Amino acid sequence: MENSVVIREAEKSDHPFIFELSPCLAEPAQLDWHSDEVVHKMHDDYISEMLEETPKPNITFIAEINNISLGFIHVRTHEDGVSGETCGTIPLLAVSPKSQGLGLGKLLIEHAENWAKSLGCRLLHLECFANNKKAYNFYQNIGFKPEIVHMIKPI
Repeated sequence: MENSVVIREAEKSDHPFIFELSPCLAEPAQLDWHSDEVVHKMHDDYISEMLEETPKPNITFIAEINNISLGFIHVRTHEDGVSGETCGTIPLLAVSPKSQGLGLGKLLIEHAENWAKSLGCRLLHLECFANNKKAYNFYQNIGFKPEIVHMIKPI
């Protein structure tokens, strides 16, 4: 049986799989000042927004093995907050929990980088929840560095 990873462009038929991973994106947030329901709804709404058609360049890639979807990444263009130049941004990246550690996230990031480079982007931007140490460490290990820290205080 072939175990090669295939990275392909997502189709509308992939949307249920993408929404299936929404809880995996919301769970690490651990934001004491928001209920879990609010964070989950935010992720579902955000996924819906990212999957809508838009005139801005964007693409979603699916990672699969043996025709089984295991992860996805959404990448689009974004205006850099410091230079104002157009860069790529990754608003969503998720790999199913049982498939983490197989290198799928890294492959998906590479596809996002290549897509952004093909549009002439020099930078690739992303955000993750501060409490998501696993994601934070993963991103740092593949070359991302913190630029601006967004902080909040419940009052």
